[in-house]
Amino acid sequence: MSSDRQAGPPPELRRGVDQFNRGEYFECHETLEALWRRESGPSRELYQGIIQLAVALHHVRGGNHKGAVSMLDKALPRLRRVPPRPGWIDTADVAEQAARVRDTLKSLGPEGIQRYPWAEAPTITFVADEW
Repeated sequence: MSSDRQAGPPPELRRGVDQFNRGEYFECHETLEALWRRESGPSRELYQGIIQLAVALHHVRGGNHKGAVSMLDKALPRLRRVPPRPGWIDTADVAEQAARVRDTLKSLGPEGIQRYPWAEAPTITFVADEW
């Protein structure tokens, strides 16, 4: 985790979450990868899980069902391993949303990926009382 928990989320995390929530999944990946590379412990797991979720959604947008499900299968266990709310993120909520995306994709199948309900796309929220 970043050195000063009281200072709030690292700027890169805030920027990456904003990008994710705007549907800029590739950009989110790029932003969080730099942060992920220098972190350790639960924060590293969280950042990698969000990166993998972003990559999965990028694959959905591109019609790559197999790639999306594969990334979600990697992201889910990682997000579920992270203790609740480290790094100022509601991790349980992110994991739950990722599971819903995977379930939706599995029910749509490869031929139905274009019907993914983007209005239900995951969003990531900060837990302000933690910082």
